[in-house]
Amino acid sequence: MDHFVEIYRHRAADYHRMVQPEDADGNLLPALERVAPLDGRRILDLGSGTGRLPLLLAGRAAQVVALDLHTGMLREHLRQRELRGGSWPLLRGDMRALPVSAGWADVVTAGWAIGHFVGWYGAEWPAQIDRVLKEMHRVVRPGGALIIVETLTTGSLVPAPPNKGLARYYHRLETTWGFSRQQIRTDYQFDNVDDAVARTEFFFGAELSAKVRANGWARLPEWSGVWGKSLQP
Repeated sequence: MDHFVEIYRHRAADYHRMVQPEDADGNLLPALERVAPLDGRRILDLGSGTGRLPLLLAGRAAQVVALDLHTGMLREHLRQRELRGGSWPLLRGDMRALPVSAGWADVVTAGWAIGHFVGWYGAEWPAQIDRVLKEMHRVVRPGGALIIVETLTTGSLVPAPPNKGLARYYHRLETTWGFSRQQIRTDYQFDNVDDAVARTEFFFGAELSAKVRANGWARLPEWSGVWGKSLQP
């Protein structure tokens, strides 16, 4: 089983504990709002996981609907939603065949999710990702917006795609699909170095843990890309 699928199925609580200190400087929300206004909008979040984007947006949007493939992630998302006192709908579904009517959403988001297809589908990844992007275009209203957030490396002081496959995917978003990129810091702020290693090693591996210890990083540097596209009305 893929490393990340194993985590998403069976270690969702550990995953949420890891991402809670992410985006220490609060750069993500302003980056999203530079793509499209979010207040009072209907937002569909794909690959929603344990709720990173819905927890950020629920107080601003008129409605948020969250979709994820993995029951374990949705179960933890439900727990986090209840802790927040929220009530947005959670759907189990595949991003390639959305159970949503055409033109329903004002904004469709997908955070740190679509890029997994590059690793999961080998040479077929462009066709599989295109299916997701076509669905995103189908369910957004004319004049709406699409926003995709992906990694530009954790544990680096310089933003860059972590591998050649993701670099090709990001290039495809920009050249074939017409998305524009922003690069932002989304650093994690942990209590101390030991806390940083304890929360992240299961996900990022021993190599990053060694780097965290060597650099004394309680604040773990991370870059994210925010790809946005506004549709013509």
